[in-house]
Amino acid sequence: MFTLVAGGAASGKSGFAEELILQAGTQPRFYVATMQIFDDECRARVERHRTLRAGKGFQTLECPMDLSGLRLPSSGAVLLECISNLTANELYAPGGAGRNTVQAVLDGVENLLAQCSVLVVVTGDVFSGGSDYQGDTETYLRVLGQVNRALAARADEVCEVVCGIPHYYKRGGRVL
Repeated sequence: MFTLVAGGAASGKSGFAEELILQAGTQPRFYVATMQIFDDECRARVERHRTLRAGKGFQTLECPMDLSGLRLPSSGAVLLECISNLTANELYAPGGAGRNTVQAVLDGVENLLAQCSVLVVVTGDVFSGGSDYQGDTETYLRVLGQVNRALAARADEVCEVVCGIPHYYKRGGRVL
């Protein structure tokens, strides 16, 4: 089972994704973390998510890039958070996939799917922030949009979380 969970900042998407993993009942539970910690704000976000996961039986695996090279210790349930970070890392970080980011991210997700029975992938809705972008933001948005569309097509379920409320667009492989 592969579920894609989208949502804006502080929408409740992470908590919802964790709940999906818990409801699946599959063990072991892996949390694949993609955020690179650059500053205190990033550190605070990581700590907040660790606190939210505490006591839920997740083993955290750090993987900010090269998801296709990740080997899980055993089969189980995987929560991948977050495609938005992974895409930025692959696109811009030294040693990242650069122009091959879309394929690298999709190959990484396929790698996880081959190793687990339940996969929940979180992605951010960063597309409604405006229209006057600086620097290379438009490139990032275009690449992330391509990744999100391909993942939604591949997923069994797709939902968006708004104000903590999930809205499904696809269930059981069927678009609603």
